[in-house]
Amino acid sequence: MAELIHYLHQEKEDNLSGVNHYGYEQAEKVCRFHSSFPEYTVTPLVRLENLAKIFGVKDIYVKDESYRFGLNAFKVLGGSYAIACELAKRLQLPVEELTYDKLMAPEVKQKLGELTFVTATDGNHGRGVAWTANRLQQRAIVLMPKGTELARLEAIKAFGAEAYITDVNYDDTVRMARKIAADCGGIIVQDTSWEGYEEVPLHIMQGYTTMGYEIVQQLQGVRPTHIFLQAGVGAMAGAVAAFFADYYKADKPIITIVEPEKADCIFKTAKADDGKLHNVTGALDSIMAGLCCGEPCSLAWDMLR
Repeated sequence: MAELIHYLHQEKEDNLSGVNHYGYEQAEKVCRFHSSFPEYTVTPLVRLENLAKIFGVKDIYVKDESYRFGLNAFKVLGGSYAIACELAKRLQLPVEELTYDKLMAPEVKQKLGELTFVTATDGNHGRGVAWTANRLQQRAIVLMPKGTELARLEAIKAFGAEAYITDVNYDDTVRMARKIAADCGGIIVQDTSWEGYEEVPLHIMQGYTTMGYEIVQQLQGVRPTHIFLQAGVGAMAGAVAAFFADYYKADKPIITIVEPEKADCIFKTAKADDGKLHNVTGALDSIMAGLCCGEPCSLAWDMLR
């Protein structure tokens, strides 16, 4: 019996070992890279006292990412860190040694040459990739699914990226981006994973842990009882859930994932509970355009599960 209990305990530890990829120590390294950019500031953790009174709870806090690098969205955290990891690989340097100033040094630019980063996006991820490529004097190609507002397209083009709206949905647009990257020798920077493509999504997810790292500093010892995270493919939700699971250990808060009813791939996968990912197909129309993703990120689901 003792051997059986040890086996089950060890199996559980092995299944959760991936959480360390998104834990506090890793997040501290990620945040150190982000903070090297001149535009970096810690985004506010806003206390909604009146809303808390309405719901009869002690406190409600909202992490306001509208201040992130002037881009009005958190997605740049993932794209920028993933690009940094790709550049570190080419420079044969640990990513912890990379800073914005070092990447802008003439000798580094000469060694790297011009690289092309390719991605598909509903808007904010692509804008983050385009912004980072622009700041680091590299090239970006961004594809957007049908139904994308022209304003989102123009916001990406403003950073010098090649950007196009396709005539297919988000998940098919991802497949188009993969082909373009292969054809032009570019680097696909996608915030979802598939078989054989997990390293870049891992780095993107790690990039999002800067938010968790900032939040625990801002809470100053206050432990939240509940955390609500929105999901498209689930990359941000998986990474931030893993961060808090690592930080609070056995005393972790209740974590709830929220997604559109018409793009509820995480919910369908959880409900089926059969060891498989479950996709949502069709138009995926919702007022939450940035969450209209029908195919879960396998790395994210591993964390959320």
